This record gives sequence, structure tokens and C-alpha cells, in this order.
Amino acid sequence: MNTTKEILHDCETRMVKALDSLRHELSKIRTGRASTALLDTVHVEAYGSEVPIAQVGNINVTDAHSLSVQVWDKGLMGAVEKAIRNANLGLNPVNDGQAIRVPLPPLTEERRKEIVKLVKKFGEEAKVGVRNVRRDSMEHLKKAEKAEHFSEDERKRGEDEVQKKTDAKVKECDSIVAIKEKEVMAV
Repeated sequence: MNTTKEILHDCETRMVKALDSLRHELSKIRTGRASTALLDTVHVEAYGSEVPIAQVGNINVTDAHSLSVQVWDKGLMGAVEKAIRNANLGLNPVNDGQAIRVPLPPLTEERRKEIVKLVKKFGEEAKVGVRNVRRDSMEHLKKAEKAEHFSEDERKRGEDEVQKKTDAKVKECDSIVAIKEKEVMAV
């Protein structure tokens, strides 16, 4: 990399990936409301291998407090039910013969507080990721200046731009965490 524009573009791309990763992690956290993302980590023993639950059936939100899994191969109903139960999600699926219903138990106040701590931890990890990208970008700018690809003024402008991007992404990260925290604490 040798131009400020390339370094800034790489910086932006990597910071966006850090925030996308945060959003992905937070989508897996149970808030008391049903979400199909809750079962994304569940893998079912089917056809001699472990496959994601989405590959053996349709997952639907039936109401705010329950999910339904329509299994395509009825022979896998037991395996799907077992996989959900063993996924350490605190869920107790019910096999009604046609589909597997997954009621979501209400969250206790204590559990909500634990979840908020987890949300904040993910937020901090994302901010550390953003700051690491800032550090790397600053180093790239200094190396490019030393290699005489551009002037000191251009490096300083680039550093200012990297800092602006960092501040914006950290603020966005805080916003994402605050929204999720509000969602978790809502009764």
C-alpha cells in the first residue's frame, strides 16, 4: 500500500468488519423476544455428519415468545429436538409430530443483567478491534511517508482522517450496544 487513499479505504473496510462482527455476535444473544438467529449455532446430527439446523428445516418465529422448526425429513425430528436441547441455549423444544415448537422462557432480572454484561463485553471487544485498525493504519501512513510515497502534511491529514473514522466507529459501536442493552432490559 502506498497511497493515503488506499490506506484509508483499508482502514474503513476493516473497521466496518469489526462492527459487522459485533452485530453478528449480538444477534445470537437472547433478548426474551423470539429470533431465528437464536438457533444459528445449533448443529444437527444428520446423514452421517453435523449440519446447521437451517439445512434440515425451516425456522419460523410463531410469536414473540416462541419459534417453530418445520423439519423436512420427519425421520430427523428427534435429532433436531435433541440438538436444540443440547445447544446450551436454555431452551426446551416440544415435538408435536408435525413441527418442533421452541418456547422461549421469560428472562429473570438476574439473567438480563448477565446478558447486558456480555453485550458490553462484545462492545468493548469491537472497540478494541477498531482501535487496533487505527494503530495499523497509522503505522502504514508512517511507513509510506518514510518510503517517500507522500509528504508529512499528507500523512498528518491521513492520520486526522483515520482518527475521525475511529471516533465515528467507536460512537456507532456504543450506539449498537446501547440499543441491544435496552432490548435486553425491556420487560
